[in-house]
Amino acid sequence: MNNIPVIKQTNIPGGKLISRGKVRDIYDAGDYLLLVTSDRISAYDVVMDEGIPLKGVVLNQISKFWFDHLQGIIPNHFISDDTERFPAPFHRFKPQLLGRSMLVRKAKPLPVECIVRGYLAGSGWREYREKGTLHGAKIVAGLQQSEKFPEPLFTPSTKAESGHDENISFSRMAEMIGHDLAARIRDISLQLYQKAAGFAENRGIIIADTKFEFGLINDDLILIDEALTPDSSRFWPKSSYRVGQSQASLDKQYLRDYLDTLDWDKTPPAPQLPPEIIKNTSQKYQEIYRILTGKNISEVLV
Repeated sequence: MNNIPVIKQTNIPGGKLISRGKVRDIYDAGDYLLLVTSDRISAYDVVMDEGIPLKGVVLNQISKFWFDHLQGIIPNHFISDDTERFPAPFHRFKPQLLGRSMLVRKAKPLPVECIVRGYLAGSGWREYREKGTLHGAKIVAGLQQSEKFPEPLFTPSTKAESGHDENISFSRMAEMIGHDLAARIRDISLQLYQKAAGFAENRGIIIADTKFEFGLINDDLILIDEALTPDSSRFWPKSSYRVGQSQASLDKQYLRDYLDTLDWDKTPPAPQLPPEIIKNTSQKYQEIYRILTGKNISEVLV
């Protein structure tokens, strides 16, 4: 695995690059889009200078895994990740694209992120500790850090083009996209989370929270972007879970925790990441893939 290159940015001559986000490079592929998941990693909306080996492959393959597992709830945008079947010119760039790219259907993204929280953690815990609220709404008193909610909570946010997303209420979301669509997305998000959380728990993993994104093809609602990855979710080993404290994690929280020890104001430029932090982050991403799928990530790189 040591000979797998770190892909921080793709270069596809003849390919029409639409956008380059914090992690993904998006290309126009005619009737479809080509999503390429790089090894870039961001924290606090700042992209680190260093890439994380195999991170993009893990994110892409975990999304593919969940798209397949959850498609009975809602269709998704996945078409294929077979590089040899990609349209020209992309099929000629297998070394850059293998394992980390997928051809997807074009959809009109909805301007909200659909966050489902099963446990009180992260920014939700900070808000609750200070104000007794979650996304501005009062919830049951007396909860501890990392405690499981009686029922999963739907807490949407806006999708910021730059800067930080903004937490919003369900009523604000309904104003943005219409009440019926908002209610449908809320219900589907909770269904997706509950099915995934049950699956993961049987494998010794708690999904504390996650986010989903949806789009429309004509009037048909589909799941887009990524699904239940270590970038978009909190994965906790069930064996070490304890209420009232922060948890060991198999996700991006490991990097955030390291960054929190630094004298850094969470604005660019990003601090340099030590080799040990890069290695450990990569290992955590690979480990959650192995636990959830029962496979090693190296199996897709052939």
